[in-house]
Amino acid sequence: MFFIGIDVSKAKLDCSLLLDAANSKRRAKSVSNSKTGIADLLAWCAKQQVIIHELHAIMEGTGVYHEQAALALSDAGVTVSIVNPAQVKDFGRSLGVRTKTDSVDSLVLARYGALLNPRVWTPPSQEARTLQALLARREAIAKDLQREHNRLEKADATDTPVLIRQSLVESIAFLEKQLAKLQQEIDDHINKHPGLKADRDLLTSIPAVGPQVGNHLLAVMHNHDFQSAEQLAAYLGLVPVEWQSGTSVLGRPRLSKAGPARIRAVLYMAAIVGTQHNPHIKALYQRLQERGKTKMSALGAAMRKLVHLCFGVLKTRQPYQANYAV
Repeated sequence: MFFIGIDVSKAKLDCSLLLDAANSKRRAKSVSNSKTGIADLLAWCAKQQVIIHELHAIMEGTGVYHEQAALALSDAGVTVSIVNPAQVKDFGRSLGVRTKTDSVDSLVLARYGALLNPRVWTPPSQEARTLQALLARREAIAKDLQREHNRLEKADATDTPVLIRQSLVESIAFLEKQLAKLQQEIDDHINKHPGLKADRDLLTSIPAVGPQVGNHLLAVMHNHDFQSAEQLAAYLGLVPVEWQSGTSVLGRPRLSKAGPARIRAVLYMAAIVGTQHNPHIKALYQRLQERGKTKMSALGAAMRKLVHLCFGVLKTRQPYQANYAV
């Protein structure tokens, strides 16, 4: 198996094909981050006498810029792993790497793959990718709408020209129409795909999981291959991180917050509802508060519990049961 590290940026892919893991002997190649560039990369690998099905590509999850390369390489038969940037950074430090360039980063990725053999990435289905894109667009429109509302509120409190105020009113009306249209498209997309619809129904059977929470978790769980509830919670940044050493360092445990912040924000509001209306979350929240935990610490545990319940209903294919012992 040959390992190739790919450092991803918006414009290009810096690649290091590892020839010898012991002495870091490699061949380097830089291509554009496009379909043409990926085709050039595959042709270059073939010239290096590398069989495509024996090639393992390692890249970091960098927003959306890695997605095209990962999908194209996977479709071509390359084994692909998408790894956590923080873990790769720590790995590089452990090797004594101090230089920070795209070329060096790609070599670190290749060595990371050769030494640790990270888990293979499974491409999500087309319907899952479409759902994720629709939700991202809806979130962007919702943020724009909130900003325009804030501007209108400020305009109402100041001596703002009528034309400016009228522009804000028209912008708000347009964005509200766009938001409603996107929500309808999201609902229609889920309803026409039986797998998505069945899973969304299971998720929303949980008290405190409404349509918006269900849609966001549906997209996350269909775009990633989680083997356990713990993996899902870790991805969402809901795992407590201890900060203690000897007798002098006694920090409070905090959530890692390593995952998408927008999902945590949605889960936070859902957890608050759950402390009142979900039997399992309510019992956990009260038990932790009786043990002296802070409100925020207990809410963090409630968010994690909610995620475990969501993973559970999809794994068992059974709707939520209030009397189920977990």
